[in-house]
Amino acid sequence: MKKKLKITLLIAFMGILLFLGYKIVSKINQKKEIAQNIKSIPEFLYPDINGGLFTKKNLKKGTATIFIYFNTECEFCNEEAKMIKENMKYLNDFQLIFVSFEKNENIKKFAKEYQLNTYNNIHFLCDDKITFASTFDINTLPYLVLYDKEQNLIDKIKGQIKIETLIKKMNAN
Repeated sequence: MKKKLKITLLIAFMGILLFLGYKIVSKINQKKEIAQNIKSIPEFLYPDINGGLFTKKNLKKGTATIFIYFNTECEFCNEEAKMIKENMKYLNDFQLIFVSFEKNENIKKFAKEYQLNTYNNIHFLCDDKITFASTFDINTLPYLVLYDKEQNLIDKIKGQIKIETLIKKMNAN
């Protein structure tokens, strides 16, 4: 009886180890695939706050792009928006794409509160199918994804960033 129990426990332990190993390898492969897919701006389609659809084709060619994944209730996201508003004179040469999974009304209110809806180079999109985070492997807010003029990935930034650092990264390419 003890021998059967030991064998059963050993088989169960080996099964768990194999399963965990498989999960780890799968996650690593998934991260590699995502990294490959976002080396340049991937195709996307999201509703904007004005009721239209916004895709990669709507991006201004030859202009560096900053995607900002945010939430209107996130303190750091609000600070980031305030900092962007205060430094728009340094950000006019870039297109800023704010993306949130929240309802359109909340995003509109956020854009209006920080007066960011008045700039031609800023767009607010609603990630209504909640795909942006998985496409870009985002797991925190705010999260910035920076692309150069040729739509090649510069950097992914978790959390808030100083405006000077952001501009330096964007102008380095």
